[in-house]
Amino acid sequence: MIKKAVIPAAGFGTRFLPATKAQPKEMLPIVDTPTIQYVVQEAVDSGIEDILIISGKGKRSIEDHFDRNFELENHIKEKEDDALYNKMRYIEDMANIHYVRQKEMIGLGDAISYAKAHCNNEPFAVLLGDTIIDSVIPVTRQLIDIYNQFRQTVIAVEEVPQEKVSRYGIAGGKKISERIMQLNELIEKPEVNKAPSNMAIAGRYILTPEIFNALENTPTGKGDEIQLTDALMLLLKHDNIVAYTIEGKRYDLGSKLDFLKTTVEFALKRKEFAEPFKEFLKETVKNLK
Repeated sequence: MIKKAVIPAAGFGTRFLPATKAQPKEMLPIVDTPTIQYVVQEAVDSGIEDILIISGKGKRSIEDHFDRNFELENHIKEKEDDALYNKMRYIEDMANIHYVRQKEMIGLGDAISYAKAHCNNEPFAVLLGDTIIDSVIPVTRQLIDIYNQFRQTVIAVEEVPQEKVSRYGIAGGKKISERIMQLNELIEKPEVNKAPSNMAIAGRYILTPEIFNALENTPTGKGDEIQLTDALMLLLKHDNIVAYTIEGKRYDLGSKLDFLKTTVEFALKRKEFAEPFKEFLKETVKNLK
């Protein structure tokens, strides 16, 4: 059983400056909910309540968000807003969240290495802190089910347009079912003509403890960083790894445009203002013409 999750959230967020000068990218809200709260919720909905967030300098607001705020609670109580009060208390109690700081921003692989002591030689889930996946069954739950079947490292993948493969880690291998592929190759951000497929790593993993030894032996790669994909490729030399094509829609919040698109889509799912917002969008598009 997978009991622990790791959420890397230590990056600078330079693509979102100046908004991220004093707040983490992971705290930017999709409508009224910070991005990282969606990620934590996915872990909780997958049956995991022991969560380690890998943070960095300037990320204290993440800890504050999931901590209790007695002054705010009392203020809401005085206004007799029970629904909002319960929502705030749920955020504070939704999981057992621990924090450790990545000392240098030298890649996702390095960030994951900080989880070694916390994971205590157990397999664990990894959910990237700037990626939201909307699905009926939480994607992490989907990966846990695959891990329980194969008892080996599982990575989430999704099909991307050929011209976009250079933006992602790409997986190659042999299909053993409609959604499961036995891996034989992983490449971080390959050139289009060197990509083994168009199946991109989708920001969710179930990793076995062997990943930590692989990370210790992984040299710096793309961007002079320690890449998790490179460590997985080392692991693949002596361990089996499967890729699972996720059921759900992934929202990669790595750019301002993607962030705007995600905000619009999530706003349209909100019953309290979906209809007037839809009318606003229609009017806006009509005026563009």
